[in-house]
Amino acid sequence: MQNNQEIRSVWVTRYVTALREGGSMPAIAEADDGFLYALKFRGAGQGIKALIAELIGGEAARVLGLRVPEIVLAHLDEGFGRTEPDEEIQDLLKASTGLNLALHYLSGSISFDPAVHKVDEETASRIVWLDAWLMNMDRTAKNTNMLFWNRELWLIDHGAALYFHHSGKNWKQDGAKSFPLIKNHVLLPFAGKLEQADEYCRQQLTDERIDGILALLPSEWLRLTTSTEFENEAGLREAYSYFLKQRRDKSAVFINEANNAGSGII
Repeated sequence: MQNNQEIRSVWVTRYVTALREGGSMPAIAEADDGFLYALKFRGAGQGIKALIAELIGGEAARVLGLRVPEIVLAHLDEGFGRTEPDEEIQDLLKASTGLNLALHYLSGSISFDPAVHKVDEETASRIVWLDAWLMNMDRTAKNTNMLFWNRELWLIDHGAALYFHHSGKNWKQDGAKSFPLIKNHVLLPFAGKLEQADEYCRQQLTDERIDGILALLPSEWLRLTTSTEFENEAGLREAYSYFLKQRRDKSAVFINEANNAGSGII
């Protein structure tokens, strides 16, 4: 298991091919350590905030004993991609100079298919809890964001989570809100142990562990995402801490909602 108090940095050396999935245009790229990564760009889609959500979501999942490919910080040199013939990709690379995020590429993996692959109740319940806690809207039957690799289930792509940080106006109230979109979660039908998962996840995600995850966020990212609601890096880091801890402590709200959705009440 990757230690959530440390995160490696690599330099991207070669753009291999685009992964044209969704609006973020990730790519397979090679780094100076010789490994291939699924590279997610700061210049795409929701920008740096998606990378922040990706790092927080992935490392929180790891704390809960769920499998996530190793997350690394990926440096993109200013001159990288100048010879890329595709103008759209070249623009993306230019806009992403600096620090990006990448996940170890699971070569040979296949997308999770609920009609084919089985997930035990405990694992399914922890994943549903995680996504309700993070307000991750992007783990549906149409886009599961899960892979099977070496006969094991791996979670990828948490960039759509924590969408409170895109508005910021009512972030102190957002932590205690319900999450109606949990009814669309692809694993909800298999999540028969939500109460047990709730107890386990709250115990694992201590204040210290949450703060440890947030300490991994690069200052560069936070400085570039401050706004009138989050005036500086320290304020933004504290906002994430407040949101995640409040939401953990108010988990009964989204657990009841998930149970009701699973029972067909809502």
